[in-house]
Amino acid sequence: MKFACCTLGCKVNQYETQAMEQTLKAMGHTEGRPEEPCDCYIINTCTVTAVADKKNRNLIRRLRRQNPQAVLGVCGCYAQMKPEDVRALGADVISGSGGREAFLQMLVQTVADRQQREAIDSPMERRLFEPLPAGGLSERTRAMLKVQDGCNNFCSYCIIPYARGRVRSLPLADAVTQARKLAQEGYREIVVTGIEVASWGWDFHDGSRVIDLLSAVCAAVPQVRIRLGSLEPRVVDEDFCRTLKAFDNLCPHFHLSMQSGCDTVLRRMNRRYDTARYYQSVELLKKTFPGCAVTTDMIVAFPGETGEEFEESLAFIRKCAFAAMHVFPYSRRPGTPADAMPEQLSNAVKQARSAAAIEVATEMNRAFRQSMIGSVQQVLFEQTSGDYETGHAPNSIRVYVPGQALHNQVRSVQITGLYEDGLMGRLAD
Repeated sequence: MKFACCTLGCKVNQYETQAMEQTLKAMGHTEGRPEEPCDCYIINTCTVTAVADKKNRNLIRRLRRQNPQAVLGVCGCYAQMKPEDVRALGADVISGSGGREAFLQMLVQTVADRQQREAIDSPMERRLFEPLPAGGLSERTRAMLKVQDGCNNFCSYCIIPYARGRVRSLPLADAVTQARKLAQEGYREIVVTGIEVASWGWDFHDGSRVIDLLSAVCAAVPQVRIRLGSLEPRVVDEDFCRTLKAFDNLCPHFHLSMQSGCDTVLRRMNRRYDTARYYQSVELLKKTFPGCAVTTDMIVAFPGETGEEFEESLAFIRKCAFAAMHVFPYSRRPGTPADAMPEQLSNAVKQARSAAAIEVATEMNRAFRQSMIGSVQQVLFEQTSGDYETGHAPNSIRVYVPGQALHNQVRSVQITGLYEDGLMGRLAD
């Protein structure tokens, strides 16, 4: 059987797609590309925003139209929440946000007998972490290690807890074993990811904390760079910083989920911190890890957000001086408390506030990159881009070096200036 995968959404989805690729190849099947003829196509969907839903539908329609005889398998959060929509679009196999191995078995059976199959469970009833093979394809330099699934936060705007269920964690010993396996396979960097990584260990009810997991993984593979996924600011305290400072292989890049820089908006969002606590985390990280990149997400035009509240958010992000930001206009999600809130703002307001926030984010990103000029960075080279070899510095900034064979090498690079979305440099070793 020849298969091809398409992934929409977050790093967890990317991880799970890579795991499905590995599983199918281990079963003896052949991987193709989405643009070429295959026996089946897998679409791993996202439902975090209305835009994501539209992308899901467009992709399903396109693959169905281009490959009328192929088996189309759709899984992921959109399929979990809207199986009836996926069914109407012509999918042959439908599964939700869990049960990946069962989904693949259904897919193989459907290729053989052309019988449609569907398996949608209740995410809230899931209690165990679903183990999947870690990593990615052999030619990649960076692997992902999923250590956690689900979320207990129930932010007022977010559908993901309903699509993924409650917190479930990979046991620490298993995480260490998988990290060592990835190191043996030649990966130079591991991204520790999950739906809400900061909540790792809550379901064990034994006092386990994410800092215990990170310390164990860093210590297990000292020759491999460890990069963190998104973190809640509540876990970043002096103990967190002091403990992780001891590991040279921890990448100094911290993505702290923010969403708003205004306390009244944060309360309406049902976030579990205020701006004072958030800023404390930012300052602790910058003090402990000089030159680190602190990045974040921001939602603009949340229901009821006034002009004054938005300006307060802009002032706060300037104060934090983020290295990079993802800016999203608020997207209504049926089934969430925010969808029923009064004072839903117009698309025009959303577009204007997005543009204003992106302008500030662009200024901060440029300033951060400029601060790196003249420094020497240890760059992990990953791919070729035109006449340049490109990779990432430990703080996640992209670095370009005039072309030569550098794939999967970590090299010292003298940063000489700004270039496109990153920095230009020359080899210093």
